[in-house]
Amino acid sequence: MHPSHFAKSTPDKPAFIMASSGEVVTYLQLEQRSNQIAQLFRSLGLQPDDHIAIHMENNRHFMEIIWAAQRSGIIYTAISTHLREEEIAYIVDNCEAKVLLSSIALGDLAGDIRSRCSGLQYCFMVGGTSHGYQSLEEAIESQPNTPIDDEERGVQMLYSSGTTGRPKGVLPKRASGESIQVMTPSAATLGVKFGFGENTVYLSPAPLYHAAPLTYNTITMHSGGTSIIMERFDAERSLELIEKYQITHSQWVPIMFIRMLRLDEKFRTQFDFSSHKVAIHAAAPCPVEIKQQMIAWWGPIINEYYGSTEGMGFTALNSEQWLKHPGSVGPPLGCRIKILDDEGQELPDGEIGTVYFADRIGDFSYYGEPEKTAACISPEGWGTVGDAGYLDDDGYLYLSDRKDFMIISGGVNIYPQEIENQLILHNAVADVAVFGIPNTEFGEEVKAVVQPIKWPVDEKAVEQELLIWLRGFLSPVKVPRSVDFVQELPRLDNGKLYKRYLQQQYRDKAKLTHK
Repeated sequence: MHPSHFAKSTPDKPAFIMASSGEVVTYLQLEQRSNQIAQLFRSLGLQPDDHIAIHMENNRHFMEIIWAAQRSGIIYTAISTHLREEEIAYIVDNCEAKVLLSSIALGDLAGDIRSRCSGLQYCFMVGGTSHGYQSLEEAIESQPNTPIDDEERGVQMLYSSGTTGRPKGVLPKRASGESIQVMTPSAATLGVKFGFGENTVYLSPAPLYHAAPLTYNTITMHSGGTSIIMERFDAERSLELIEKYQITHSQWVPIMFIRMLRLDEKFRTQFDFSSHKVAIHAAAPCPVEIKQQMIAWWGPIINEYYGSTEGMGFTALNSEQWLKHPGSVGPPLGCRIKILDDEGQELPDGEIGTVYFADRIGDFSYYGEPEKTAACISPEGWGTVGDAGYLDDDGYLYLSDRKDFMIISGGVNIYPQEIENQLILHNAVADVAVFGIPNTEFGEEVKAVVQPIKWPVDEKAVEQELLIWLRGFLSPVKVPRSVDFVQELPRLDNGKLYKRYLQQQYRDKAKLTHK
């Protein structure tokens, strides 16, 4: 189905509700407003396969713009509000956006982006006007609220997080003239897998610019359910919303689990979660002990999947499967998994290598970068995003880390994820990043950068406490040589840690030291 169907059958049912403001957008309102924005796009000369960019915080306009693009054949790129100015401008230019839609809440940043992107033809702003942007609300006021004559399905083109280099636009294959009723294969697979339907009430605690929340919100509205969209994540408020709206489905990242578990136990266990049937998590590996605590608290409703923006393939498992295979991200779903070494040879079960998906679910390309697209496809047609892992005897996948983050110290391969998963369990640690830095004797050494629970911190004393504690769990080669402390790590709301920023700072410092 499509939201337009529910605009006729259940016009007054909320398609989504903004959690903080309480603003309700019904299916009829979503239909009319998305039609007006689609009409605006056509009036500006935008045709199928033209690109737009959306750079704004979570608000009700976001989903209306998404559905307008989806029904007018437009390729839409949602951009993180946490990126730096030059990164945002790079994405707007790289995706060849003709229209940029922003928000008054972003202030001067919106104006700076507009001035840096010469290819833009039109710039619109919600919530007001400034820096030469036109008001989106005023622009659509005179537009018809009926469908455009040439509706066809548009698609999202989101950018890789850029944790290891320039972000890449992931463009799914789109058939010309395709019906707006169609969902991408990956979204359709997830919708069936997790039982989305007309009775679904989905809690969306993450930023809409990220692939997972954007996908699950569109699945919810394709199904005729209702989304509760948080303007920003707050651990306490999340629990209150589950009870208030009788949430049935939700989607999280592990850092959210950690923050909820660290709330006072009396507070976090007082809510009625009986409506909550499916809690999904992905985007980053979850430490085993954290997931064990979540299942003990919420019950066996926690489902995990592993995939990527590229949509090459998926794994998935429920709580019962995970308890039998702790630490796994599940068996493949609708595809096969191959583990290959650096020479492209398939490895036996239990050996770590690069994870490849065979029988890929989605067909995609990196926008304007055929070499990078080709680089992630094996001669057999198997696809990878560069993650490392291994399969057990039952065919369950375990992730080690991204290959780009692997540390080679004295010829030994070290995966930072294992060290991070252990450090985050210490009661002095709020967040952590582990990566390799240059070492003249061993090539690289292990560095940990910790965001402490309390700031400021006695750095020398806590460093020694952490290192002594780690030696009880890790082999000596994996224990960091040193620990630094920062007030806040550059982790985005989608759970991704911008580790390359930290690593580059240390590498630059090492270059200066050795000059």
